[in-house]
Amino acid sequence: MFLYVIPYLLTMLFDFNFKSTTLLFCCFHGTLFSVLLLTKGARKGEKSSIWLSIFTFLAALYILPFALGYAGWYSKNPYREFLFYVPFQQLFLFPVVLYFYFQTLLDKNFHFSKNLVWHFVPPILYLLYTIFIFLADKFYFGYSHFYANGRDKDFDSWYQVAGFLSLATYLILSLQLLKKYKILIFNTYSFADELTFSWAKKFLYALLSILVLRLLFFILNPEWANFGAKFWYYCCFSVLVYYISINGLLNVVTSLTSLSQKDLHVEPPKLKTQKGNQLDDELSSARDLKKWKVQLEALMTNEKYYKNPELSVFDLAKELNTHPKKISQTINQEFAMNFNDYVNQYRIKAVIDLLHAGAHEKQTLLAIAFDCGFNSKSTFNRVFKYQTSYTPAAFCQKLTVNTGAKS
Repeated sequence: MFLYVIPYLLTMLFDFNFKSTTLLFCCFHGTLFSVLLLTKGARKGEKSSIWLSIFTFLAALYILPFALGYAGWYSKNPYREFLFYVPFQQLFLFPVVLYFYFQTLLDKNFHFSKNLVWHFVPPILYLLYTIFIFLADKFYFGYSHFYANGRDKDFDSWYQVAGFLSLATYLILSLQLLKKYKILIFNTYSFADELTFSWAKKFLYALLSILVLRLLFFILNPEWANFGAKFWYYCCFSVLVYYISINGLLNVVTSLTSLSQKDLHVEPPKLKTQKGNQLDDELSSARDLKKWKVQLEALMTNEKYYKNPELSVFDLAKELNTHPKKISQTINQEFAMNFNDYVNQYRIKAVIDLLHAGAHEKQTLLAIAFDCGFNSKSTFNRVFKYQTSYTPAAFCQKLTVNTGAKS
């Protein structure tokens, strides 16, 4: 008998229809991911996981009023009056949290400082606004004075529009961070493909596309308080939260560089410069860059430094006893490419030389690629196709055909 009473009571309290159940399921998993990410962040000291945990929890709260609304709670008391006073949709807060998640993900030296507190002024003001309304209604007016129109303040047009603009702004800032990070790592590491966080870029673009759809919704259906028309929007948003939460939970790649580029401005030991010359003057000297160009080519051609799969601009700077920024500037200006492309061109040339020598008849293409400094099959295939216009397999087939024709 007891087993039958519990489902009946739950049904009376919550209408488990398709819409309410789907969104409630998403809220539950969002909260679960939040706990898992928080645990991971605390255990491994990952600040990015902690920020993502907060974002995931806020996203679950963002969806929750619609799960409860489709279940009929907003049309019943005592739920109705309670829900009106809870600021579920933190439209000013979770864009900021998302931005700081990407800051900690992409910048190994990022630390939250006092001069960043201003980002949290709008969400704090909105929280104070909701507290004021609650206290005024409960202890001054004694009735729902501010909710006389029967509408939740979270769905007021001014707040929804302001929240939309806030999310759009911080999304653009996050995309700019990602762009800056990509430029920096491709100018610093020869294995930059493994550090790109491609899933993060996909998430941001997908979220941006949802924002565009939401903008269209504002235009086509300005009555944002109408629950029924927004179900699929919140479903799409839930899928995106799943995507970033799972990737954030499983992601083991960490940023190796600082977006402030402080690493590229550290004086190396025993820096050899002419007496009286400043580093900036030396960097701007075209003749000086020509000198470093020759030395770089010697390291690559004679010493075969490109064979190091984890080669970075710092390694070459240390070997040449100079500044990392000098190496980057020489490659950018003298070779008109970034560090990653510069090293990979030597690797591809080495692979092609081995293929012409018949190495592919004794080794796999992947083994040859690894011998030449690549540490990823996907990177090797992409770079080979980019530089030769052939896939490695097609190049070998073409080589075999040409060899057969000559014989």
